[in-house]
Amino acid sequence: MSNNEVQPPHILIIDDDPDQLRLLVAALRNTPYRVSVALNGDQGYARATVLLPDLILLDVRMPGRNGITIARLLKTNPSTQHIPILILSALNDERERLAGLRAGAVDFISKPFYVDEVLERTRIHLALAQRKTLPALDETATDQSQGEAYSSNPLPTNLMLKQVATEFILNHIHDTSLKSSDVASNMEVSLRRLNAVFESSDGISVFEFIRQERMRRAALMLGQSTLGIADISIEVGYANPANFATEFKKFWGKSPTQLRSESQTNPDSLQQLISVKFN
Repeated sequence: MSNNEVQPPHILIIDDDPDQLRLLVAALRNTPYRVSVALNGDQGYARATVLLPDLILLDVRMPGRNGITIARLLKTNPSTQHIPILILSALNDERERLAGLRAGAVDFISKPFYVDEVLERTRIHLALAQRKTLPALDETATDQSQGEAYSSNPLPTNLMLKQVATEFILNHIHDTSLKSSDVASNMEVSLRRLNAVFESSDGISVFEFIRQERMRRAALMLGQSTLGIADISIEVGYANPANFATEFKKFWGKSPTQLRSESQTNPDSLQQLISVKFN
């Protein structure tokens, strides 16, 4: 390869779980990405400093120093502090999840994970890492001048705000009263600014992000569990199953019953549907 030729992104996976490793490596090697592996935190830190990958997928619970400690070390090392870290873990404690983000990770994906989601988040964060700044809305601006009211804030500030907001949403997605303004209030920022950060990152508002996450989660539950439709509607924040069914059909183009039936007949159809919808 010539010096002028751009190499594909390099992904470093740090995880001591062989089953998870096989799954991730197999998925990533079907992409243009280059892949390296480390089997514990110390080995991962050493390889990150030598290889300087474009993105790191980091498990939390490993022998020796855990993932949160490794994330802090990577973020305090000038040679690696720019590398986006996506934490993979089975942890469900909100405080521990936030600890990973505050240690410097840009995203948190729960195990067992959905491979296409990992690939999509990897793609998004690689793209974001190529941009040095994200626009952040100047909250003193008037509504008429919003189009010119953006200032350049460091990428980590906006990205961390989005990720902490995302964690709040995911942990309260079952709350039927959850609103965009609740998320902004929890983050102690205006809804206008939070919407600007989400739109700059994903092209959608906080409201639409909540809606999409509810619909994605509902589809997965329908295809991968035996929960009743009424129970699923409650799990994703709809108190009224009829309203849930209406919104589900509007979003997916088919009823909950139809999607479940198709998933049972063809297990691959659900992943294909979600991939098409969210790509």
